[in-house]
Amino acid sequence: MSILPLRVGVIGAGTVGREVVRSFLERSPRLAPSDGRPLVLAGIAEKFTERAIANGIPAELLTDDAFALVGRDDVDVIVETMGGDEPAHSLVRAALAAGRHVVTANKHVIAHHGPELEALTRETGSVLRFEAAVGGGIPLLGPIAQDLAANRIARVRGILNGTTNYMLTAMARDGRDYADVLREAQAKGYAEADPTADVEGLDAVNKLVILARLAFGLWIPPEAVSNCAGSTSGKPGTPGITGVTAEDVAALGAEGRTLRLIATTRLAEDCAIEASVVPTAVPAGSPFGRCNGVLNRVEVDAEPVGRVAFEGPGAGGAAAGAAVLSDLVSIARGLGSTWGGAVRAEGGADVPVRPVDGECVAAPSGACYPVGD
Repeated sequence: MSILPLRVGVIGAGTVGREVVRSFLERSPRLAPSDGRPLVLAGIAEKFTERAIANGIPAELLTDDAFALVGRDDVDVIVETMGGDEPAHSLVRAALAAGRHVVTANKHVIAHHGPELEALTRETGSVLRFEAAVGGGIPLLGPIAQDLAANRIARVRGILNGTTNYMLTAMARDGRDYADVLREAQAKGYAEADPTADVEGLDAVNKLVILARLAFGLWIPPEAVSNCAGSTSGKPGTPGITGVTAEDVAALGAEGRTLRLIATTRLAEDCAIEASVVPTAVPAGSPFGRCNGVLNRVEVDAEPVGRVAFEGPGAGGAAAGAAVLSDLVSIARGLGSTWGGAVRAEGGADVPVRPVDGECVAAPSGACYPVGD
């Protein structure tokens, strides 16, 4: 008896979507798992169809109407790779409401609309997977939700943004200032023309919200996550790494420390959630200090397992595309949503969220950077 395939519609043929489509066109054997249904490409929605055709995507698979693709009867799974809030949020919601499974790399949509989308999947029986939303190609969310499910997670922290890690690495290595390394990051394609989401820590905030959901069973509001270090004046500092100066980096380097944009969330003794994404002074020889360039690193502290660490490429079309394909294979095997093994979300609107507290070190710019290990 033949097994009916799962028919996949891909929204977006840009950096990530193009990698996913290429795997289908090359007929990767991994898309026909021996213990699940085969995956076939049914259609692609892309606004710039002529550019997609020039990049080798067959014209007969293309449409410029993403909502029409979501509504087709011959599509079982939607892959959303366009990014941003709208129309991506509405497309994901429409697909789930219609009973279609969804795979997305969109950390903004998951972080800002997670409670709504999770409730919808439980109502319709659809599956929502988003491994590519955090850590790029690092197998991270699945292990936290499933392999560590029997543990009590106390803290998750990590370098979650490759752009800022590249910039801080260059500042420490070459003694250059923030504006100079930002221009270089943009020239190399690591930073967008508008780098706000990266350099102000907003990208990492979205990822931390997702990690908190899987670790603690709570959706915390992204706006409740602190992204500003303190200052010697007592006033809030600048967001993300935007206030880091070459003088700060040099002074900390003389003390054997280096700055990394560390995202941290943990359970406080009073059951509040502490969450921050701020430049943190870590020992230069520590695992975080040695995590250079565009690499990501995440550490999970749990009981009884202790500390578990994940490190690898956190960005790029190939890495994120690999995570999307892994999620597709998981759906083909009959596995559930990414949060399947994690603690079930119980709301979280009334749980206090405050910045992570701890020791800080003063820098020449007047910033007070948290001290990490």
